[in-house]
Amino acid sequence: MSIRVMLVDDQVLLRTGFRMVLAAQPDMEVVAEAGDGAEAIENLRSTAVDVVLMDVRMPRLDGVEATRRICAEPNAPKVLILTTFDLDEYAFSGLKAGASGFMLKDVPPAELLGAIRSVHSGDAVVAPSTTRRLLDRFSAMLPSSVSEPQHKEIERLTEREREVMLLVAQGLSNGEIAARLVLSEATVKTHVGRILTKLGLRDRVQVVVLAYETGLVRAGGGAAN
Repeated sequence: MSIRVMLVDDQVLLRTGFRMVLAAQPDMEVVAEAGDGAEAIENLRSTAVDVVLMDVRMPRLDGVEATRRICAEPNAPKVLILTTFDLDEYAFSGLKAGASGFMLKDVPPAELLGAIRSVHSGDAVVAPSTTRRLLDRFSAMLPSSVSEPQHKEIERLTEREREVMLLVAQGLSNGEIAARLVLSEATVKTHVGRILTKLGLRDRVQVVVLAYETGLVRAGGGAAN
């Protein structure tokens, strides 16, 4: 079955380019397009979509609020935020709103296609190190204080799980974490899965966000003292 994709961007030329790339793939189909977040939400009421490629800066309803509303619905499609990175100050908000990750608008086609397939299969779509750089850049948006419930959630983790969480938040892949902790990659994957379950998180992108919010890591990627 083809991966059903919706393109959401107020620039028609960009949507056209993405559509041409996706249309050439035997396992993908562009089933809807929208010029802003409001139109995207309206389209989802009548069209089944697996993955939404979501621009951030759009008229009427921006991509962050649209992502928040979409991800709040049951059986929501996965959302990839499309960002220019250097100019987009809202990408971090998009991740917090429920996006599974973000892609640069000038991403090479092969990387975009790989990201869509990864998201569809339930994985995070960006390298943790890329997510970390984004969070470092916008760390001023993080709350200055940490609520007690968040601390209690973290305390549910075992010492090893907390250690793995810190390394995920510092931008290490499963393979790198396995080498650092002298574990098998399968064991690390199991630990990450347990972290997601215990903390009620969807993917490793949310692990990174929570680690920053709770103060487990500082801007710059280092572990907090």
